[in-house]
Amino acid sequence: MTASPSSSAQAARIAVASRLRTLRKGAGLTVAELAALCGWHHSKTSRIENARTAPSARDIHSWCRVCGRPEEAPDLVVRSMNADSMYSEWRHQAQELKKLQNSWPQVFNETRLFRIYSSTLVPGLLQTEGYAGGLLGTIARFRGYPEQGDDAARARVDRSRIIHDRGRRAVLVVEETALHYRMGDHEAMAAQLGYLLTAGALPSVSLGVIPRSVEPRTVWPLETFHVYDDTFVSVELLSAEVNITQPAEVALYLKAFEQLRGMAVYGAAARTLVMQAVAALQ
Repeated sequence: MTASPSSSAQAARIAVASRLRTLRKGAGLTVAELAALCGWHHSKTSRIENARTAPSARDIHSWCRVCGRPEEAPDLVVRSMNADSMYSEWRHQAQELKKLQNSWPQVFNETRLFRIYSSTLVPGLLQTEGYAGGLLGTIARFRGYPEQGDDAARARVDRSRIIHDRGRRAVLVVEETALHYRMGDHEAMAAQLGYLLTAGALPSVSLGVIPRSVEPRTVWPLETFHVYDDTFVSVELLSAEVNITQPAEVALYLKAFEQLRGMAVYGAAARTLVMQAVAALQ
């Protein structure tokens, strides 16, 4: 009998927890001593070792460091994230768009550098409430979800405020065509494009636009993807969200992102393309 995805994920979590426990014992540390060195309560150590709490990437790096085995951290991070996130079907996620906007809170909140490429839409981190409401309402109708576009849009905008936090940076690349696909009514689209003109000037934001006329293209238009720091990639497909943590695959997306970023224009040239999209609304 084939194990269910949930039981397989739990088995993977237990394997990671067991390895972390072995590292602690090998270093001669008690639960309380490891917790003190890592800067958290001893109950957290117990929860991680008993697979009741999934450790974050930062937790694993701290754990391995204080045990004198920092070289084990990257592999354990991959194994831990794979336990829950290799392939998560949209239909298995909560069928409420507001909840969907709050998925992956730990990864999102711990990320310091966001790299986002979108060929079809304004990236979520820069969406206004009107634009997000139009988009999420369309998604809800297509998928047969309850209509919660407004609540979901507010949740998305609230989450996006993270780019204003000190120490965070967002590098976003969009295809010029994404500026012309209309989500919501005329006013919502105009407000969205207007916001791009100001958001692109934020010190924590780098907004690049790949012109439709760019040549030569070194990379073809790809599916929308998000890179969280250098460890995690989320790829959006019609039927699923594919979550990638294998270092070789993450490196491939980073390579693609850099080539896409190299084709984009920035500053005044990018604002000109946004203004052309505004003019096209008339």
